Amino acid sequence: MSQVEKKAGLLRRTSSSKKPLKEKVVLMYDEIFAKEDPAKNNPRFWDELFLMKVNLEYLESKLESVNGEEVQRIQDNINSLFHHCVQALGEEHQIKVVNALQTLCALFRGVHQKNKSASGFDIINMLMGFDKAEQRMKDLMERLDSLLCGDSSESLKSLCLKLLLCLVTVTDNISQNTILEYVMINSIFEAILQILSDPSSRGQHGYDAVVLLALLVNYRKYESVNPYIVKLSIVDDEPTLDGMGVVLHQALTEYNRQYKDKEEENQGGFFSTLTSMVGSMFIADVDEKLSVQTNEAILLALYEAVHLNRNFITVLAQSHPEIDIPVTPSTPTPTTPTTPLGTTPPSLDVMNNPELPLDPNLQTSNLLITFLKYASIVTQDTKDEHRLNSARLCLIILTCIAEDQYADAFLHDDNINFRVSLHRMPMRHRKKAAGKNIPSRPLVCAVLDLMVEFVITHMMKDFPMDLYFAHHCYVFLTNPNFVVNLFNMFITYGDTFLPTSNSYDELYYEIVRMHQVFDNLYCMVLRVSTNTGQWKEAASKVTHALVNIRAIINHFNPKIESYAAVNHISQLSEEQVRSISLNVRKNVSLNTLSQDVLLKEFSTIS
Repeated sequence: MSQVEKKAGLLRRTSSSKKPLKEKVVLMYDEIFAKEDPAKNNPRFWDELFLMKVNLEYLESKLESVNGEEVQRIQDNINSLFHHCVQALGEEHQIKVVNALQTLCALFRGVHQKNKSASGFDIINMLMGFDKAEQRMKDLMERLDSLLCGDSSESLKSLCLKLLLCLVTVTDNISQNTILEYVMINSIFEAILQILSDPSSRGQHGYDAVVLLALLVNYRKYESVNPYIVKLSIVDDEPTLDGMGVVLHQALTEYNRQYKDKEEENQGGFFSTLTSMVGSMFIADVDEKLSVQTNEAILLALYEAVHLNRNFITVLAQSHPEIDIPVTPSTPTPTTPTTPLGTTPPSLDVMNNPELPLDPNLQTSNLLITFLKYASIVTQDTKDEHRLNSARLCLIILTCIAEDQYADAFLHDDNINFRVSLHRMPMRHRKKAAGKNIPSRPLVCAVLDLMVEFVITHMMKDFPMDLYFAHHCYVFLTNPNFVVNLFNMFITYGDTFLPTSNSYDELYYEIVRMHQVFDNLYCMVLRVSTNTGQWKEAASKVTHALVNIRAIINHFNPKIESYAAVNHISQLSEEQVRSISLNVRKNVSLNTLSQDVLLKEFSTIS
């Protein structure tokens, strides 16, 4: 009875008593992994090899399976394979070029997977021979540069970028990838900029080009002079910077759209009804279901652009229509190794979207607004390390923006207003905002909303202090005395600037709801203030500043507990707590701090 063999490289149906046939390309791979020179008996061996469709799985598995002794035995053949791959990139026959690019991908990945513990010099020696490595890599980079900048087909350019991304990401730590020294010497920076500056090329390859640039910038950035850092910092070509901004904006927009689609999907149907019936029991499950894979590669690219190039700050503020672009399946790309970093670029129809005419009734947006919306999603959930790092990077980017003089002027400009709909975490004590009737305000208001939302939703025992430090430029949360006096300012003088009297009720409600945070802070600073040490004076100031907050808590908590006991209620609703606060708020005796004292405290910290 016949059977189908499914192993890599096996062909045809065979009887169980006969050995399965192998593809010709697999037989040729086997010759390369033999001791003899494969071209010794067949002078046309290399020409024929690159006319064969590459079997990536088989070639990589062969490279990973060789042991130490076999490496020494077949090293000359591996070096020869690498050399002929580079030569094939100069062929006019497109099939040969495609197969050579894919073979190089398999070589880079297979050799690195097998030799994870080996030094970079050993890997270079196995791939191309250390004595010839400089020339081999020079030839490779020149031919890749020629393919990217020339009139090659879009599929070839795509494969070139995939090969470069494969080369850059074969090690977990990019700075340990010694081969990249040759990529530093033989720069492809200009080729990347050419892709970003041309709308057609950018639509096809902009995502890969931006990610590649971000990764190359991070190679040993603190250990030696990285030419990609130097060159990126001085780019002032407007089409190139705009092109980079377009790619970043569309990638972030795609993420926001996916999250919004999931959110809307979960707002209806049986699951939503069941969740409403049982209250907040399934809040954690809803959050998990709404989770969308973050895109650290694009965040890294945005950070490097904002951090290194002051000219890029102007790109953040460029306005354009805000439109939900429908996504259709993108054009399939040639078979290549898995996309690096586990990230997926936005579909080609989004990347190729032409500029649309401005409509006076259409809301405008820009890269900064899109990033703020992205950050409002990412910073909601920081429970796992992956999303924690994404949130940290978002806040670092905001810090870089806040430190720029032009960005600050734009953020605070009263004549430039936007409606920014930030995503808010569902919480037991508040209803989900409808997202309608959002006022048009300067962008600094959206930034502050984001920061305040982060503070409110991350009051936890396992305090993420580094994230609070990351956005100190706006909220100055590195000093508890400032935070407490900020509360005092609202408590004492809020009637002069809070929009409604209900705002006072909301303030008192939040203070009482989070009373344990203030109780813990008071215990800590009281302990420090009663001991001798360098923080004694600072702790004493905080102790004194907590008087008003503790007066509110000590006055309200007994009232709330008494009301609950009398009415036999185990857990009061938000409305019940507010009704109690409305009745007793005027009876609280507060320590009225003068404006001079508060301003002095703020100016000292600022």
